[in-house]
Amino acid sequence: MRIGRLMGSVVIALVVGVSSPAMAADEPTVGAKAAYVIDSAGTIHFGKRETKRVPVASLVKIMTAYVVLSEGRLSDTITITAADVKYAAKGGAATAGLRKGERFTTRDLLYALMLPSGADAANALARHYGPGKTAFIAKMNRTARALGLADTRYTNADGMPTPAGGYSTAVDQARLAQLALRSSVFTTVVSSTAHKVTKTKVHRAHTWRNTNKLLTRADDVLGVKTGYTDAAGYCLLFAAERNGLQVVGVLLDDGNERRFSTAEKLLDYAGDQIGLA
Repeated sequence: MRIGRLMGSVVIALVVGVSSPAMAADEPTVGAKAAYVIDSAGTIHFGKRETKRVPVASLVKIMTAYVVLSEGRLSDTITITAADVKYAAKGGAATAGLRKGERFTTRDLLYALMLPSGADAANALARHYGPGKTAFIAKMNRTARALGLADTRYTNADGMPTPAGGYSTAVDQARLAQLALRSSVFTTVVSSTAHKVTKTKVHRAHTWRNTNKLLTRADDVLGVKTGYTDAAGYCLLFAAERNGLQVVGVLLDDGNERRFSTAEKLLDYAGDQIGLA
């Protein structure tokens, strides 16, 4: 009798279209030493050594841009000095190809900072808005404390290694990105695949291309920044829209190409989790 009732229930379920709950996707394998993914509703989708203090290479430039946007006007004009050019060349850092005597608006220098990850642009912006690099770094650290980034310490505006040893965590970097992306200017810059400035009387023509390959490999990507040093490894801070929410993720000390493929998987995974909520 029990078997008969059970079979009847199965038939009824099939007739009325009752289905099993959707299965959640498997959590991606992440090879980065540290990682973190969170959405704008506050749901954490992935964490791996996310509170460990480590160097974050050029992700530092996100705070540089954040402070500049708080301090200055996009129409301000900054003259590139020999020191700006020499600083980037001496350290072997990525540059935007700036030359002594060129003059740019702050808006253009933000593109030079964030797309090709120009240490020359970082030096110029920090020097101008400190004023002086020491004062600017102090502003970066004050801002970090004000934003609640308790595990973050800056020693320069570009993320190159220093004896003092700057650091942050995946959690702090994700939080900073969420705040920075509230600025439409910041979002416009970091979501651009390239930015061109035409030749004028005060500077040469430049084309700066974004080092963030995720922009052309996944849908609805908002940026944000790549980074690399020997100490930090390959890093990626990324953001995208998924199922109506903003998803921000961080990969620290990963492989060069793997960071982009892993970011794609993490975005898909977070999107699936949001869709099931």
